[in-house]
Amino acid sequence: MDNKKIWTKDFIVTSIINFFLMLVMYLLIVTIAPYSVKEYGISTSVAGLVSGIFIIGTLIARLAIGGLIEKIGSRNILLIGLSVTVLASFFYFGAVNLPLLMANRFFHGIGLGISSTATGTMVAQMLPPSRRGEGIGYFSLSTVLATAVGPFLGIFLSQHYHFNILFMFCLTISISCAAMFFFVKKKPAVMPKKNETTAKKFGVRGLLEVQALPIAFVTLLAAIAYSGVLSFISFYAEEIDLVSAASFFFLVYAIAVLLSRPYTGKLLDVKGNKFVVYPSLLLFAGGLLLLSGANAGWMLLLAGGILGLGFGNFQSCAQAIALQGVKPERLGVATSTFFIFLDFGFGFGPYVLGLLIPIIGYQQLYLVLMVIVLIALGFFMLFSRTRQRPIIEQN
Repeated sequence: MDNKKIWTKDFIVTSIINFFLMLVMYLLIVTIAPYSVKEYGISTSVAGLVSGIFIIGTLIARLAIGGLIEKIGSRNILLIGLSVTVLASFFYFGAVNLPLLMANRFFHGIGLGISSTATGTMVAQMLPPSRRGEGIGYFSLSTVLATAVGPFLGIFLSQHYHFNILFMFCLTISISCAAMFFFVKKKPAVMPKKNETTAKKFGVRGLLEVQALPIAFVTLLAAIAYSGVLSFISFYAEEIDLVSAASFFFLVYAIAVLLSRPYTGKLLDVKGNKFVVYPSLLLFAGGLLLLSGANAGWMLLLAGGILGLGFGNFQSCAQAIALQGVKPERLGVATSTFFIFLDFGFGFGPYVLGLLIPIIGYQQLYLVLMVIVLIALGFFMLFSRTRQRPIIEQN
């Protein structure tokens, strides 16, 4: 029998590394766009591209790295990713113009894509199958905390200090991640059995896990919707004169997820997918509706809490669903598949949505995003008819 423990030393250290990686990502993703507009006088759509090109780099890295994990092991992949991340964090000091900044954002995204795919795979390999939903729920709290602490720190540092201080902070965090890597005990890679040829396949099946595609597509739509919150909440808050409240928006978001996530992971394991995903997407849509009509600080913060209950819980549950029924040697590819679609939404969403803003404005934008989330719910209902097994039945 496999050990049923979740909270091992490796699990905790890997989660902390993931938290720091995501902290830097979210710290920069909410500050780079406003910084680019002020520094270079560019449009909001181009600023969205500056923010989103990071995710494009992440996406490309995930496409390449999923299969490599099967060959050289997730721990070795993590070391490569952390090395790239440290270099990219240092190169921000040399990004003296927009092309260099965009190039380094892309390079940084590659490092994050490699590193976070490795941490997600390592955790999936560590967890007992019967508690994978619960364990991934706890692990994803590291990302949730980063989505709150990162934007909060980013907005605070950008408002009170020169941007070089922010870059120095990111470099320090990246170096800390690299140092913590050596506290993770080396584990054997999950390799294909000798009679398996999965790793030798080329084309789509070699890059993506087919069983993860339905939930990954739903995640794509949800990520596009949430990218509009991440990239443009600062602009929106200025427009409606709620800048002070906006600085606490992601903090409230994180508190809502922290209070609910320990329960939703267990519910996913015991009750099944629909029991968690349906209310999560409905809450997500409701939070966007409230955000679109916010005219007071309490409304903006309440919207942040509802979005935390919605998208925050959906994201972790969707990651666990993507691993259901996947063979152990394909966990790396399945994890990569999920994040590829998540990153695609985060990467291209800000640019596309930035084109809409001059036409419809921020309030109408969030109503459009609400409709996208409801469409995602419709697709999940369609996909769930052919896939209803809870994680506890897998493997």
